[in-house]
Amino acid sequence: MIALLDTHVLLWWFEDAKRLSGPQRRILKKAGDTTALGVSDATLWEIALLVERGRVRLALPVDEWLARATAAPLVERCGMSPAIAREMISLSTRRDWDPADRILVATARVLGVPLVTADTRITAAGLVPTV
Repeated sequence: MIALLDTHVLLWWFEDAKRLSGPQRRILKKAGDTTALGVSDATLWEIALLVERGRVRLALPVDEWLARATAAPLVERCGMSPAIAREMISLSTRRDWDPADRILVATARVLGVPLVTADTRITAAGLVPTV
């Protein structure tokens, strides 16, 4: 895995690619048969909530969209592990986190990969490399 995608980056990749920065586009283009991009199960949950609340409209039905957006070999899903849960605890004392952001930062730290994000709160925290 070469990087973990934040929720908005996954949405932009499939729905509005012009919103991606140059560095984000370059890392997404590196995905292939032997180099997957990571997508946390928390991201899938977040997208489902956004659709449910009407904050995001997808080009496909949500189940089909999520299946395509997480299809191998370009994407590898990342579930919650004991190590990620433990890392989330260490992050809790550093700031008031959005729960999904906390999961994503902990996941990227445990996996040792950058987080592809445009979230300035995450990048400003400096707790994980970002693209």
